[in-house]
Amino acid sequence: MAQTQTWQWSSQFAELTGHSENEFYFVCKRCLDLVVAGVLLILLLPLLLVIAILIKLDSPGPVIFTHERVGARRLRSGKKTFWAVRNFPMYKFRSMVQDADSSVHEAYIRDFVEGRARASEETGGKFKLTNDPRVTRVGRILRKVSFDELPQLFNVLKGEMSLVGPRPVPPYEVACYRSGHHQRLAALPGITGLWQVNGRCQVPFEEMVGMDIEYVRNASLWLDLKILVLTIPAVLSGRGAE
Repeated sequence: MAQTQTWQWSSQFAELTGHSENEFYFVCKRCLDLVVAGVLLILLLPLLLVIAILIKLDSPGPVIFTHERVGARRLRSGKKTFWAVRNFPMYKFRSMVQDADSSVHEAYIRDFVEGRARASEETGGKFKLTNDPRVTRVGRILRKVSFDELPQLFNVLKGEMSLVGPRPVPPYEVACYRSGHHQRLAALPGITGLWQVNGRCQVPFEEMVGMDIEYVRNASLWLDLKILVLTIPAVLSGRGAE
């Protein structure tokens, strides 16, 4: 069952976001999410079907992998704004073997958050797990071109995610957060964001969190559109992808 924890961050994040009372922005953002996600799912339907077939032919297991992530939803009560932080199922195309052991990734994330992880020369200076035996042949290709993220368009339609926002993270990462890190949760999590277009997997944890908080503080429709445009060359170049 999804867990929800509501923190009354209205006073803290009203100053931090600079747009917490701008209902026009949030309405426009939601409309943009619905239109773009809906159109993309229709246009990409043939590609989604091909990917699904390739995954089934490559290895046994489901096509869609559901992973628990932590995100937030903006709530209003009178003049106050609340961010309800809760766990939700995030969808991805399965890129690993069925029932893959998550302990390896959990250990790496703890090292990454606590500053013990180092960028690997094997991955071109990226903060990534190297030679992960859990990743399938098709999965490796999907990750390289970021196609494994496409099912998250359904999360966008459901209102659990946005096209643009801080990346949704697993609960075991949030469990390692220290003071100040939770500020990045004061926005709907996104498929893409400042981290993805500026330093995906190429920056340490503190810098990544700094990018997410920068987005939270300066979020606007113009910034969202700018990030969406910058996402195209980032995906085509495979910058930061595994």
